[in-house]
Amino acid sequence: MRRGQKGFTLVEIMIVVAIIALLAAIAIPNLLRAKISANDALAQSTLRTLSTAAETYGTANNGVYPSDITSLTNATPPYVNMDYCGQTIAGFLYSCTMNTGGYTFTAGVTNINVTGTTTYTMTTGGILDEI
Repeated sequence: MRRGQKGFTLVEIMIVVAIIALLAAIAIPNLLRAKISANDALAQSTLRTLSTAAETYGTANNGVYPSDITSLTNATPPYVNMDYCGQTIAGFLYSCTMNTGGYTFTAGVTNINVTGTTTYTMTTGGILDEI
């Protein structure tokens, strides 16, 4: 280099790029795993919310469970604020089977190991199972 010239050599720039690539290779898989874990937790939490709403409805109606989701969303005040049934949220498709004798809520993963790790089911009495 000439005197008074400032800058980086090609080797220095290549070393910096290599270090950034190494850090990205370590960080990106961890971030993806964290997102999958968060989606799984959200699915379980949503099923617990639906189950609590159905159980509360059953308690308020002498042991008769809701026959459909509108019984929970259209009540005053509503037992749940949103109709999750048939919706895909954070990589899980929610399905609801309800009758006056009980319920089954399912959160099915739409893309295994990308949006979530397993399908979850919540049945009458608040029993959470993994399928």
